[in-house]
Amino acid sequence: MLCIDGGGIRGVFAIAILEALENECQQPISELFDVIAGTSTGSIIAASICVKKEMGEVLAGYKQYGEKIFTRQAKVGLFKSVYSDRYLRRFFQKAFGELTLSDIKQPLLIPAVDVTHGKPFVLRSNFGHPDSEDLSIKLWDAVLSSCSAPIYFPPNNINNKYLSIDGGLWANNPSLVCITEAIHFFKKEMKDIQILSLGTGQQNIDFSIETEAHWGIRQWMPFHFPSMKVTPKLLDLALHLSSESVSYHCQLLLGNQYLRINEELGKEVPFDDVRFIEELIELGRQVVKDNKEEVLNFISN
Repeated sequence: MLCIDGGGIRGVFAIAILEALENECQQPISELFDVIAGTSTGSIIAASICVKKEMGEVLAGYKQYGEKIFTRQAKVGLFKSVYSDRYLRRFFQKAFGELTLSDIKQPLLIPAVDVTHGKPFVLRSNFGHPDSEDLSIKLWDAVLSSCSAPIYFPPNNINNKYLSIDGGLWANNPSLVCITEAIHFFKKEMKDIQILSLGTGQQNIDFSIETEAHWGIRQWMPFHFPSMKVTPKLLDLALHLSSESVSYHCQLLLGNQYLRINEELGKEVPFDDVRFIEELIELGRQVVKDNKEEVLNFISN
């Protein structure tokens, strides 16, 4: 099982890892795994794998659309979302066309949040799960549902039935979703589950101790003057904690059947900061070089 974290533009780190693995194995990523899961930006990558896109093509899409997607329509997000989802939709529609969840036969899991009814849920492809949501949902629409980070993007309206927002709020690392699926649907025992989990880089999110006694929005989501641009520090922290807590539990449950690949970034790299794309790509490639034997052995076993 392959699990890919959320993390906005930092998803290029995971794509670079997968591109390097694709080159090493001389096989599409889809042929190396039975089940693919991805949250938020990870859902873009996961869906791309399931429609047999080469990782180099996916990486080119991130580079082409990244700056357009993260062009602000609001400085703060008080009265409308910081970003429009216009280019996000265009990116997904171009990538996935008219394909529906019904068209995807490889098991694909996309965590999201039904904010209308206040519940987490998983969008699934057409592999026979009885609790699959409406399989007529377009693949691009399912991916958008998992990518709609609150404040930063508007919720995604699913057929006027409910509004969906970022699945990272409960499963930024979808590894536990995969374990649950393996046990309850595929009827596997814990010893038969093997997960490769890809992060999107671990930020050093700075919440320094200050002399001020009061904390407000300036500390949680700092403004930058004179641009008045707000940094998504609180949301990035929530996504980071979600991922790391899941990683901890999965490593306890699966032991050496769980391989987590992530890397300390040593600084803040907000999910919407496109300036770090090339640096993250190079870091992902270097991680594979440094851990090639371990990763290839894990996949081959």
